[in-house]
Amino acid sequence: MKRTGLSVILPAIAMLIVVSAACTPEACFDETNAFLKATFYDKTSDKATPPDSLTLFGIDMDSQLLYDREKGVKPALFPLDASSDVCSFVIMINNIADTIQFRYTTYPHLLSVECGYTFYHNIDTLYYTKNNIDHIYISKKNITTANEENIRIFY
Repeated sequence: MKRTGLSVILPAIAMLIVVSAACTPEACFDETNAFLKATFYDKTSDKATPPDSLTLFGIDMDSQLLYDREKGVKPALFPLDASSDVCSFVIMINNIADTIQFRYTTYPHLLSVECGYTFYHNIDTLYYTKNNIDHIYISKKNITTANEENIRIFY
C-alpha cells in the first residue's frame, strides 16, 4: 500500500514543479531602447574614423553628459525622446562644437511578451551646424533596437 501512495504522489509533485516553472515569467534579455546610432567618418578618406575626443549632450534634456571627452566611440548612441518629435544635441568632435537637431516620428513596437513595448522612430529631417561637421548622411531612417547604423557623420 505504501508503494501505491508513493507512485501517485511523486508523479503529481513532478507535474506541479513542471507546471509552476512553465508559468513563471521569463526575463527580458533583449535590448529595449531604440537609440539613433551614429558612426564617424573622415571627410577626406571616407573611412570610418572615431574621433580622438567626443562630448555629447542633449539640449533641454534632463540627462547628464552622454559622452564626456570619450575616445574611440563607435557608434555614438543618441537617445531620442518618444514624447516629442524633435531632439537637439550639442556634439563636440575633437573639441569643436556643433549642434544637431533631429525631426522624427515615433511609434510603439512590441518586442516580446517578456520585454513588452518600446518606441521606434523614423527620421524625417535633420539639421546641423558645420563648424567641424562636413556633412551627415542618413544610412537608415528607421531607428530600432537592432545594432544598425542610422547616420554617418563626416568631419
